[in-house]
Amino acid sequence: MRQRTFENKTEIKGIGLHSGCESRLVFNPAPENSGIVFVRSDMRDNNVFPALYSSVVDTRNCTCLGNSSGQIVSTIEHIMAALYALGIDNALIEVNNPEVPIMDGSAQVFYDVLKNIRTVEQGSKRKYLKVVKSVEFVDDKGNYVKLYPGNNLKINFVIDFPSKIVGHQKFSAEINDEIFATKIAPARTFCEKYQVDYLRSVGLIKGGSLDNAVVLDGETILNEGGFRVENECVNHKTLDCIGDMYTSGYRLLAEVEAFHSGHYHNNEVLKKLFSSKDNYQIVED
Repeated sequence: MRQRTFENKTEIKGIGLHSGCESRLVFNPAPENSGIVFVRSDMRDNNVFPALYSSVVDTRNCTCLGNSSGQIVSTIEHIMAALYALGIDNALIEVNNPEVPIMDGSAQVFYDVLKNIRTVEQGSKRKYLKVVKSVEFVDDKGNYVKLYPGNNLKINFVIDFPSKIVGHQKFSAEINDEIFATKIAPARTFCEKYQVDYLRSVGLIKGGSLDNAVVLDGETILNEGGFRVENECVNHKTLDCIGDMYTSGYRLLAEVEAFHSGHYHNNEVLKKLFSSKDNYQIVED
């Protein structure tokens, strides 16, 4: 396999979850070996943000990139997951404010739009990050992400919530086109109503609505029609995991085991992985 990028530019618009402002994305072709890079089009200087784990500065509620000037681009994980699923190795993504659009709270719109954009094969071979030694990150509550050697990206994810609506959910599969398109891309972010009320009280999620999240109120789903796919909550956590793992800068050859984890855990386990060259190899297809 050779590296791939977009043939032409394309635009996606939407609302920023926290700001409530219109956010405009332009996906551009990029040179081989450049990876995924975000550029703030509303800034002249210090406006480049490589989509790498080492550039992540905040993992509360989303994955947020930052640079040395203190500027940010937040909520990149759904875009990263869609690019991973579509086999895009290199892209330059312009965004006109600090927050990418939330769309419907899933990767569906990004995936549907970008899969119809022609891509081109580039000269260099695709590079993979192969885990050769198991690594893990466990927090003080026992939530964890573990990476094991594997020949493809396989994710085993378990969540267990007191709510009967969510309860115990499990995802386990190798990530391929069909699995991503049918089970992962449509899965929306989810939260409890009390969380929404609190975030609004402190001036956040100005763009949040039932159009871009599944909101639970006790044992009731406030969204008309309820869940979109079976086990939507754990599938969305898997979506986030795919996007966060792509901030490694490579397609991952590993088995991921996760329990009740999130963006913070994903970033920390990548730091552990790259802390020793004994843990991984960079290989070409």
